[in-house]
Amino acid sequence: MVKICCIGAGYVGGPTMAVIALKCPAIEVVVVDISEQRIAGWNSERLPIYEPGLDDVVRQCRGRNLFFSTEVHRHVGDADIVFVSVNTPTKTCGLGAGKAADLTYWESAARMIADVSRSDKIVVEKSTVPVKTAEAIEKILVHNGRGVRYQILSNPEFLAEGTAIQDLFAPDRVLIGGRETPEGRAAVKALKDVYAQWVPDERIITTNLWSAELSKLAANAFLAQRISSVNAISALCEATGADVTQVAHSVGKDARIGPRFLSASVGFGGSCFQKDILNLVYICECYGLPEVAGYWREVIRINDYQKSRFVNRVVSSMFNTVAGKKVAVLGFAFKKDTGDTRETPAIDVCKGLLGDKAVVSIYDPQVTGEQVSRDLAMNKFDWDHPRHLQPLSDTDLAKQVGMAADAYEAARDAHAVCILTEWDEFRSLDYKRMFDAMHKPAFIFDGRNVVDVAKLREIGFVVYSIGKPLDDWLKDMPAVA
Repeated sequence: MVKICCIGAGYVGGPTMAVIALKCPAIEVVVVDISEQRIAGWNSERLPIYEPGLDDVVRQCRGRNLFFSTEVHRHVGDADIVFVSVNTPTKTCGLGAGKAADLTYWESAARMIADVSRSDKIVVEKSTVPVKTAEAIEKILVHNGRGVRYQILSNPEFLAEGTAIQDLFAPDRVLIGGRETPEGRAAVKALKDVYAQWVPDERIITTNLWSAELSKLAANAFLAQRISSVNAISALCEATGADVTQVAHSVGKDARIGPRFLSASVGFGGSCFQKDILNLVYICECYGLPEVAGYWREVIRINDYQKSRFVNRVVSSMFNTVAGKKVAVLGFAFKKDTGDTRETPAIDVCKGLLGDKAVVSIYDPQVTGEQVSRDLAMNKFDWDHPRHLQPLSDTDLAKQVGMAADAYEAARDAHAVCILTEWDEFRSLDYKRMFDAMHKPAFIFDGRNVVDVAKLREIGFVVYSIGKPLDDWLKDMPAVA
């Protein structure tokens, strides 16, 4: 039996290994992590992450050929193939601070693999890493190998949270990069044979190591670029009276462009887009390509602008102050169908409102109050470190922020509602009931374009929707507080 071990039981490692175990019953798959709490979650009925379909996959395999353990050294030592899916946070100090990836956890994992290995291994990069990381990891393993031979592969993930299980069942592509040597090609074939048990051959792409590493960064940069592009157009739409939804629909009908990732919003979030672009910027600067670095930096600058523009619109519309006013925030996750709050636009929006002394009431069907408190207390990039190294919640901040059991409780006695996640349930709320329980004038600021603007205006709301023609009320208000 082939034995696979994955270091890191997070959003990538857990679901990926669960699907490999489901599709390859002859392979023993063990997911290891130093966090006892996280592993206990994977071994319980309430998994530590929310992902549609994941519970069912884990339930079918756990205890059969899928295991979760804190015995890291034993299982890494026993494995034939070791996936490494550890955090690669953005550096906060030293060379490359604010842009470069911090490979501390990756280096630590590589040294541990070398310490415990007694047999030859294939080591697979699953985390998103800078180009040439494999070369550095290879040097560590070779110099500490004591006769054990290693082949390093790059197998980046292309999962979208909320559809990760579907993405794993039927991926657009599986990318495997390896050394162009007989040993490297043999390692690539070994990993390809795992995926080939359910992925069609034409969807498994093999490249050299560097192409695979760069492909992941480039893919996320391209996707983020599309979001920032349509968000930039949304600001122009508001200024001119155009409707960004109609513009995006027209543009997306061009077969060369396509309709995906053209939904205007309060901004992109998630664990990858900003981090990977910053990494790309740093790599370009290191290789003497400042113009290329500047191009990609603008993608993030537009995203930050969109979030601050939204906060400015809220404050300026409400008589230039939200001090002491209750503002309901519907949705805190960075997108629907996930409980992931990493880099969610809601953090910056809430901090902006709290900075103006608003009283914020938050409802999200998958995000806990503890997580919200942690997120609002964190400094930039803290989220990408292990939980025990993250700051505790800010007690002073907690007095200004409350969690609600549902959207109606969040909106009761509020002056405004901000929709920051596109949860399906927000499309079908009883907004008349909500309106009746709010202070007047009652405002709705739709950061995801999920509401029927005309119907809400009939109810009596003053409505702002990203990139849509402005409410008559808002036309007379400055866009910046």
